[in-house]
Amino acid sequence: MFDFLEGYDVLGAFWMTVKLTALSAVGSLIWGTLLAAMRVSPVPLMRGFGTAYVNIVRNIPLTVIILFCSAGLADVFGMTLGSEDFKIQGFRLAVLGLVGYTAAFVCEAIRSGINTVPLGQAEAARAIGLSFSQILRLVILPQAFRAVIGPLANVLIALTKNTTVAAAIGVAEAAYLMKTMIENEAQTLLIGAVFAFGFVVLTLPTGLILGWLGKRLAVKR
Repeated sequence: MFDFLEGYDVLGAFWMTVKLTALSAVGSLIWGTLLAAMRVSPVPLMRGFGTAYVNIVRNIPLTVIILFCSAGLADVFGMTLGSEDFKIQGFRLAVLGLVGYTAAFVCEAIRSGINTVPLGQAEAARAIGLSFSQILRLVILPQAFRAVIGPLANVLIALTKNTTVAAAIGVAEAAYLMKTMIENEAQTLLIGAVFAFGFVVLTLPTGLILGWLGKRLAVKR
C-alpha cells in the first residue's frame, strides 16, 4: 500500500522541517523578546521602531518575505550567510525569513504577558533604584513568559506549519518532497495523508506539552 514511499527520504524531509522549526523558534524568541522590550521602552525612537516593525511585518505574506530573503538578499545584495553552497544558503535564508516574520507574533504575545504584570511591581522596582533594563529582566519578563506559554505554543505550532513556505526557495523540507512525490506518483491522497499525519505528529505533542506547562507555571494572582 505504501510502496510509493520507496526511494524517497521522508524522514530526512521531516528532519529538515524540525531543524527549520527549532532554529527559527530560538531566533524568533530572542528577536521577539527584544522587540517587545522596545515596544514598552521609555525611549520614543525604540517604541516607534518596534511598533512599525510589528505592524509592517505582520501584514506582509510570509511567502513574500521568504522570496525577498532569497531573491533580494542573496541574488541582489550577494548575501551568502557564510556559505557558497546553494542548499546551505537556502536553508539559512529560510531561517532568517521565518525568524523575521515569526518574531512579530512572538513580540505581541510577550507584550500581552507584560501587560498582565501589575504596574505597582514596576513602580516598586523603580523606587528601589533599578534601571529599566533591570526591571524588565528581573521583574517583568519572568512573569510575562509564564503568562504567555500558551500563546507562544500556538505561535510555535504555526511556525512548524509555516516552514512549508521554505519549499518556495528550494529547501528540501517536507512540503518540498511532497510536491515532488505528487508530481512523480499516482497516489495523491495517500501522499497527502502521510504528510498530514507527519505534521500532526510534530505539532500535537508540542501543543499538549506546552499547554500542560502553561497551566503548571501560571502566575497565581
